Amino acid sequence: MKNTALTQKHIALGAKMVPFAGYNMPVQYEGVNAEHETVRNGVGVFDVSHMGEFLLKGPKALDLIQKVCSNDASVLFDGKAQYSCLPNGKGGIIDDLIIYRVNAQEYFIVVNASNIEKDWNWIASHNDLGVEMKNLSNDYSLLAIQGPKAALAMQALTNIDLSDMTYYTFQYGTFAGIENVMVSATGYTGSGGFEVYVKNEYAAKLWDAVFEAGAAFGIKPIGLAARDTLRLEMGFCLYGNDIDDSTSPLEAGLGWITKFTKDFTDSEFLKNQKESGLMRKLVAFEMIERGIPRHDYPILDAAGKVIGKVTSGTMSPSMKIGIGLGYVATEFTILDTELFIEIREKGVKAKVVKLPFYKA
Repeated sequence: MKNTALTQKHIALGAKMVPFAGYNMPVQYEGVNAEHETVRNGVGVFDVSHMGEFLLKGPKALDLIQKVCSNDASVLFDGKAQYSCLPNGKGGIIDDLIIYRVNAQEYFIVVNASNIEKDWNWIASHNDLGVEMKNLSNDYSLLAIQGPKAALAMQALTNIDLSDMTYYTFQYGTFAGIENVMVSATGYTGSGGFEVYVKNEYAAKLWDAVFEAGAAFGIKPIGLAARDTLRLEMGFCLYGNDIDDSTSPLEAGLGWITKFTKDFTDSEFLKNQKESGLMRKLVAFEMIERGIPRHDYPILDAAGKVIGKVTSGTMSPSMKIGIGLGYVATEFTILDTELFIEIREKGVKAKVVKLPFYKA
């Protein structure tokens, strides 16, 4: 089990620690609902140092990215980030990721912790272009400082104008007295905020400075459980649940990151899939009757026939109702379609809704 550079901080704060993607991670501190609320209304801090980071450099770096990723990275400019995915050659998804364009010959890629080795090997296997690849995953720590008060709470720590940063952009600057820090206006919560990348040796200094600066704003540490409820309320996909090697980006509602303006792994397969029509799609649903949907619960039609399964589900802390995502046959994806979630051998009524579940 690996530790992050901040594991001892979490233990000292009384966090409940659990194994996650090979790391010893804080799942919660004071409780999921309270932590969720902190991020929705104030500011909270996640240690997400388990995420993977790759650096691709050279004149053909963009060509390699274009070849292995579904989105069109040619539209990126210096300081702009993009959400994308790695198709697996069989219509499925190896991983979803974020691409950061540092400059025309340098790209920083952030991948999921559980897929670091798989992603690295896949990209490397397609690198016949002489692109210099560096796996920086063990060198960097990452704090996600999320919530509507994040910019105000953190501004005193940096020379970057945080309030002026637009979504999915990033800048380098001084942060907490640490030079050349990458600050990104990204996150996984839907409540705004930033992600701050530093070398491991600066992680404790950054953590302490962030909590000192945020004290007046009620800043709190947040665990992975609230990270999951926050992302689900926004309908953000979680790799291993809602997307994996058996789901296509089109089925997952990720057509917006699947650009047929270029050739990439699976572009022909996915183009054909789009033209011939999808057999199933990922839908969002809200419970009409009382019940909490959970991962792998069967989804039924009115006659009790299984038409799919839940990929992610929870009791929404913001809305106080059960919400979930799941794959169903295409004819059941129309808004307001009645579904039933099998909970303890009983069909509990739900309906198809539009994302996001939570609207601020």
